[in-house]
Amino acid sequence: MTNLQSDPNRVLDATPVQGVASVERRAFGLPGIPALLILLVLVVATVTLLVAELYIWGVLLGIAAFLMLSGFFIVQPNQASVITLFGRYVGTERRNGFFWTNPFTSRRRLSLRIRNFNSERLKVNDAGGNPIEIAAVIVWRVVDTARATFDVEEYEQFVHIQAETALRHLASQYSYDDHEATGFSLRGNPDEVAGALVTELGLRLQHAGVEVLEARLSHLAYAPEIAGAMLQRQQAGAILAARQIIVQGAVGMVEMALRQLSEQHIVELDEERKAQMVSNLLVVLTSERGTQPVLNAGSLY
Repeated sequence: MTNLQSDPNRVLDATPVQGVASVERRAFGLPGIPALLILLVLVVATVTLLVAELYIWGVLLGIAAFLMLSGFFIVQPNQASVITLFGRYVGTERRNGFFWTNPFTSRRRLSLRIRNFNSERLKVNDAGGNPIEIAAVIVWRVVDTARATFDVEEYEQFVHIQAETALRHLASQYSYDDHEATGFSLRGNPDEVAGALVTELGLRLQHAGVEVLEARLSHLAYAPEIAGAMLQRQQAGAILAARQIIVQGAVGMVEMALRQLSEQHIVELDEERKAQMVSNLLVVLTSERGTQPVLNAGSLY
């Protein structure tokens, strides 16, 4: 089993996307209020020319005002507007407010807000071949609008599919539980597992202009068909660990009792009596139920 501590940021089998990646750049945009005042001037001039029966000039100014009107757009907080002109990317407007740009351009709104989703519960095999159920919460946001718009078909669907792929790959690399206490596991090292998942997702999603802020397992359990057997195994391990502690404590108490009896000269015990006393004390100290004392009214022999 691979050690997470030795290389918690390793990512396997994340093939880069071929081709030239898009690069976000700032779009041309004028403040909307001055452009709106110019539009009002054009409208007034159009009406004046039509009243003066200068129809040709009035129609031309009216067409210009109509075209100018389609160039206004608004950018809300934590949103961006991706602008294209006849199929060519011309830039992205991230500033919040009211703007005007080339009226022949097309504009697509894109959210820059932080998003999260809880993946579906996946049934996969861990490194030991045991079927397990696993799910994760992914927190992400768009950081490059050009890549998110042009380099992938649907960036939200791309995030969901890549998150599922990375989660399946991660689950297959480590065991559900480290029964031998020799390394790392999905259940025993949640922080290391989360770090490895964030790193792998970050590499997979960078081609879509997406940044992964956090990724943590939200569900981890054995599959129903082996859950009972694994629960018995865990219970047996817990019982053995508890028994080991009880026996160690009982041996220490017996040793202390024999030493104090000898040092304080309360009673002199030969080896046979010491063995009998040790046996009785261990039974009393390690028994799960209360012991019933037996009083000897006669000789010790």
